[in-house]
Parts: sequence; C-alpha cells; structure tokens
Amino acid sequence: MALEITDASFDEVVLKSDKPVVVDFWAAWCGPCRMVGPIIDEIHTDYEGKAVVGKVDVEANQEFAAKYGVRNIPTVLIFQNGEVVGRQVGVAPKKTYTDAIDALI
Repeated sequence: MALEITDASFDEVVLKSDKPVVVDFWAAWCGPCRMVGPIIDEIHTDYEGKAVVGKVDVEANQEFAAKYGVRNIPTVLIFQNGEVVGRQVGVAPKKTYTDAIDALI
C-alpha cells in the first residue's frame, strides 16, 4: 500500500524528500480514483527505496490539494526537490507514471 500522506505530514514526506515523490490526490467516492489506486500501490512496491509513493485523501486533507491547484481527481503530482515536475489529471496507464519516475532516478 502506498503511504497515506496528510496535510500534517506533507511537508516532511513530500517537500523534504531526497527522492522523487509521487502523490495521488484522490477521494473514496471517486470512481476513476479507484482505478488509479491499485496502480499507485503497485508503483509503491516497484519503486521502494528509489521513490516515495503516497496518496492524499482530498476530503480529509484539503490544504495541499488547494495549494497545488488540484481541481479534478484523480490528480497525480510528481515532485523532485520539493517542486512539482509532473502532473497527470485523470486515469492513465501505469507506464505514464513509471516513465515520469524513471526520468528522475
């Protein structure tokens, strides 16, 4: 399972990471989010030790979703050195996400 990232842990887990970070902004009621969720969980396993992979439930944690302009979910942001370097809105194949990570490691 991907890490559960909250507004309280976002700064430490995402912005201060020395590895690339994949953050899936999602909600339990969102059908497309349920399609992306298992892909994100697989990527978490595949990239363990190479990248940080987590999820932010936008219902419970709205601060960083608002800060990064997440208006539609699922939105997956890729961070490196605390900066957004990639954005995928909507459902995409696993390769879309892994290619973005591979370009950074």
